[in-house]
Amino acid sequence: MSKASVPLFNPRQNQWSEHFTWSKNGTEIIGLTPCGRATVLALNLNNPIAVTVRKQWVSAGWHPPK
Repeated sequence: MSKASVPLFNPRQNQWSEHFTWSKNGTEIIGLTPCGRATVLALNLNNPIAVTVRKQWVSAGWHPPK
């Protein structure tokens, strides 16, 4: 992990699929670029509550989005 400053993901300017993907089981967001990885960490996108909720969404067939 570097201490370099990188911009966070901006949904008005960036494409989600260029910076992120879903884990194989669909419960975690994986950053593909420095911007994506920084955003995942800074916003704690894979916190235990979010991952637990996504597991339920996967079980219901609602997640991950197409």
